[in-house]
Amino acid sequence: VQLVESGGGLVQPGGSLRLSCLASGLAFSSYAMNWYRQAPGKERERVARVSGRTGSTVYADSVKGRFTISSDSAKNMVFLQMSDLKPEDTAVYYCMASPYSSDLLTYWGQGTQVTVSS
Repeated sequence: VQLVESGGGLVQPGGSLRLSCLASGLAFSSYAMNWYRQAPGKERERVARVSGRTGSTVYADSVKGRFTISSDSAKNMVFLQMSDLKPEDTAVYYCMASPYSSDLLTYWGQGTQVTVSS
């Protein structure tokens, strides 16, 4: 199993970015797919989650109404559309697969940097 994020970069406040995560080697129906972020000096926090079984989503309060998580199980892809970005959104963003069964492992990607600055 391998998770590879892409799409990070430098964007001005108010701008948009779309992050992608290619999840190779796992069955989406067995996992919830998550986006986490970690800013310098801060703990890693979950930003958004999408159920691989139902497609239901959960968002952190700080990103509700601005970020949208989606997935394409046929392509093993997870996306995070980020709009109205703020400097406080600056962080390394990680894709994470959390299994529904304790028989399976949790997987993390290597992260992609998002910097919001003028």
